[in-house]
Amino acid sequence: MLQTADVPASATAAPAKQHTVAGPVTVSGRGLLLGENADVTIRPAPIGHGIIFERTDVDPHVQIPAVAGNVAKRARRTTLRTGDVAVETVEHCMSALAGLKIDNALIEINGPELPCGDGSALLFVEPILEAGLEEQDAPRRVYHVREPLFVEDDDAMLAVFPAKEDEFQLVFDLDYGPNSNRIQRQTQSFASSNGDYLREVARARTYSLQEEAQALWDRGMCRHLTPKDVLVIGDDGPIDNEYRFDNEPVRHKILDLLGDLYLVGCQVHGRFVACRSGHDLNLAMALKIIEQMEAAHRRDVVRRGKELDVRAIQRIMPHRYPMLLVDRVVEIDGDRRAVGVKSVTINEPFFQGHYPGTPIMPGVLIVEAMAQLGGLLMSQRLEHTGKIAVLLSLDRVKLRCPVTPGDQLVLEAEAVRARARTGTMKCRAYVDTRLAAEAQIKFMMVDAEPD
Repeated sequence: MLQTADVPASATAAPAKQHTVAGPVTVSGRGLLLGENADVTIRPAPIGHGIIFERTDVDPHVQIPAVAGNVAKRARRTTLRTGDVAVETVEHCMSALAGLKIDNALIEINGPELPCGDGSALLFVEPILEAGLEEQDAPRRVYHVREPLFVEDDDAMLAVFPAKEDEFQLVFDLDYGPNSNRIQRQTQSFASSNGDYLREVARARTYSLQEEAQALWDRGMCRHLTPKDVLVIGDDGPIDNEYRFDNEPVRHKILDLLGDLYLVGCQVHGRFVACRSGHDLNLAMALKIIEQMEAAHRRDVVRRGKELDVRAIQRIMPHRYPMLLVDRVVEIDGDRRAVGVKSVTINEPFFQGHYPGTPIMPGVLIVEAMAQLGGLLMSQRLEHTGKIAVLLSLDRVKLRCPVTPGDQLVLEAEAVRARARTGTMKCRAYVDTRLAAEAQIKFMMVDAEPD
């Protein structure tokens, strides 16, 4: 077992810089639910790489970034998937990486599910600490929660609030109600700045009630395990086993929550309060945090950015009042990505008839605004050749929420394919955190008519 003396300073302090593993880390064993053998190698990765899993047993190899958008819905576990390729039960490995503050790693695996060990995070923590951590010359990416967020499902809930302290804080209340005499109500707190992960969280094992374990066994799952290997709780407590902590179940819930929230893509600082939260709620919160992060980034970009004002836009595009629907381009990344702004006011001419008494921006004009930004992005490489972008086709168009007077429409265009005369853009329009519309738009570059 880990002792306090085994913990390096870089693991217990809150590092200001990114970290990766100092050398390859190898872990082998059978998966928790599927029971298949797998070998895992955690390799160092460069600055900004993030956490990426790679299935090496498929041809060609498939990489899956460890982000909430790649999560596939599974019962009792967290699974990452892209296409038909998945990596099952990643939460304990992700928790170890979060607890040890590892920002960048490539995790190679030659099977469908990560090894489970004893159901805690020690299988990953111990060899990582033996290999050591390497500080990298770049600041850690940390998101500070700006506004409260809340998710719930029946009597389970998870909330987060902005924190005065620069750290992750959590209070977890595990309460299965008055009818549960096998797992009494348990409460545990955790903060990222005090170094308790190794002593107080990493050793806590996954658990199940006896009837839950039997149900998994009957379905052909977990048949390689016995109650001596993992924590199975019967009427008189653990079967053929004993608790490592008096409140080991709630500590493992914290372990899972840390791993699931690390799928945000960076460390999150805020005050979390959880009651009976499981993987589904954890991941719902991770997605909400990502939405808030992206909205905060868009606001920051809009506040500081002014790549193209309306005069520069008019020099590139032929559109004029009332059909010029991009007021400003606030960010351009070559010919790959652009962010623009359309301020919607009651003075827009279309509000006179759409609709009197209930003014709503026509969806076709939201799509047109996205298309104009996409055309501006395509024009970056061809601006001086006398060509303009003409819309060819629309695909996957979805209108998500109404846009009304007073809203600021933040437009995003991202190049999917770009050739000499045609291009395809993935476009979105947001109002604050809400996705208002999205579409995939194809353009053709044509000769501009002479003035």
